[in-house]
Amino acid sequence: MYMDPKGNWAQDVLRCHLCETPVPPMYCDICHIHLCKACVGEHLSDESTEHKVVPFKKRGSTTKCQIHSSKICELFCKQCDIPICVKCASSKEHKGHEFIDMVETLENQKEILLRHLQELEKSIYPKYQEIASIIPVMKADLNENSKKLTKAIDKHGEDLHREIDTIIKKLKLDLDEMDSNYLTVLNKQENEVTRNISEIKQSIADLKKLLNSNDVSLISAYKSRNDEFRRLPPKLTATLPKFTPEKINKEQLHEQFGSLSALSIKTDKHGYTTDSPAAESSPPNRQFINEPRVITDINTEFGRGLRHVSCHIDDEIWTCGDDKMMRLYNLQGKLVKSVQTKSGSNPRDIAVTRSGDLVYTDDRDRTVHIIKNTQIQTGIRLRGWRPLGVCSTSSGDLLVVVIGDNNKQTKVVRYIGSMEKQSIQCNDKGQPLYSTSTPKYICENRNLDICVSDYDAHSVVVVNQAGKLRFTYTGKSSSTTLKYPCGITTDSQSRILIADSIKHIIHILDQDGQFLRYIDNCQLHTPWGLCVDSRDNFFVAELYTGKVKKIQYYK
Repeated sequence: MYMDPKGNWAQDVLRCHLCETPVPPMYCDICHIHLCKACVGEHLSDESTEHKVVPFKKRGSTTKCQIHSSKICELFCKQCDIPICVKCASSKEHKGHEFIDMVETLENQKEILLRHLQELEKSIYPKYQEIASIIPVMKADLNENSKKLTKAIDKHGEDLHREIDTIIKKLKLDLDEMDSNYLTVLNKQENEVTRNISEIKQSIADLKKLLNSNDVSLISAYKSRNDEFRRLPPKLTATLPKFTPEKINKEQLHEQFGSLSALSIKTDKHGYTTDSPAAESSPPNRQFINEPRVITDINTEFGRGLRHVSCHIDDEIWTCGDDKMMRLYNLQGKLVKSVQTKSGSNPRDIAVTRSGDLVYTDDRDRTVHIIKNTQIQTGIRLRGWRPLGVCSTSSGDLLVVVIGDNNKQTKVVRYIGSMEKQSIQCNDKGQPLYSTSTPKYICENRNLDICVSDYDAHSVVVVNQAGKLRFTYTGKSSSTTLKYPCGITTDSQSRILIADSIKHIIHILDQDGQFLRYIDNCQLHTPWGLCVDSRDNFFVAELYTGKVKKIQYYK
């Protein structure tokens, strides 16, 4: 800073080292001085040292050779990954190496730096911000869920206590009734015996009086009642009631009371999701029962046109179909609540997130919406693509099957929030994995495979979490093909359940695509939507009956 003659402070101005011209545009990277264009020639004429004059904006780009201190590094050795001078380039240490100009190297590196900066600013940093914002929400969900479960456990405990009190009350009433009946019999016999005793006493007194009398008429009039008194009252023999308490089976009591599904925690590392040790929630190698059975039969308001079902909690299910309403039912068939789609069109598919929110796809307005309570929020808005099937993954991502507006390509997209994280469209040979027809439904298996049912392709396509094709299932054999697969879901054993709507059966595969069994004995009529609850019972939505059936298939 300096003071002008008028006493005002002014900012220092860069000046040429030789002529003091203000704001010189050039700079000597070796001598570290500013130069105007007119003085560059004069500066370079000093041959006592080497010079490197560059535009001011490129100052600092010149490096002195570490080996030959009087030389400037004008080249960059790609093999050694270091700047070198011309003298180094001709040495045996760099013989046969590839060199590029230092300016080019600097520009290439700056391009890389710019890309890294853009990635940090536009992708990585926003993701961290999003993750940071989600954690308080997850904590709030945890607290809310804990309160909800505590309330449910307390209520169930009260119900159980009420049932026990009812049993105790009935046993006491039964005991009182038996006591009353027996006491009536005893009182009746007691009264009879007491009366007879009184009469016998009177007879004894009369006989004694007659014995002391000489009155012939009185003695002649005597009539004996001994025959009557010899008929003693019947002897009562009773087996009194006993209470035989059953041994309290704690394990059976726990089972009858209910259980909590295990906490499942997923950690996301480098874009791939891995299970934590706490994620194992069901015993391995569960056995099928010989004859699957319908546990619950729920009539919905859809009539014809029920297509989708998704578990909210174990005793509530979301449903939707060929109208604009999504309806939540309890297992008694009571409508808990209903929500209309934002556009007024039919939802394409529904799914319930880990936090219990409902997600639905709307191919008319190309959106994926999230419903929190009854408020609809737009989560994803697509351009050039329409959403079809959707599922919520174990890590909280959304997997969405989308089809191009031109109906010429289909792919699976993974979203974190509204941000696209992964796209799956072709196999290793560049061939499409999925047909361009609809409908298509999707689920994530426990081993993180992604399973898609392709209705018109008569197949189920399974890829791993990286999008590599694992297998395609088209049926048990050529004679028992998969006709028209619709709903698809997986259970705790990583088994895949597929609804074949035309053949009215459910296919069950292992995680590697091997056929295990059919379910065809539960009077299924055009099964369409599928989902599995925490106890591995599955729900199936029947297209034309409007019914949801809850079916047990494990022991």
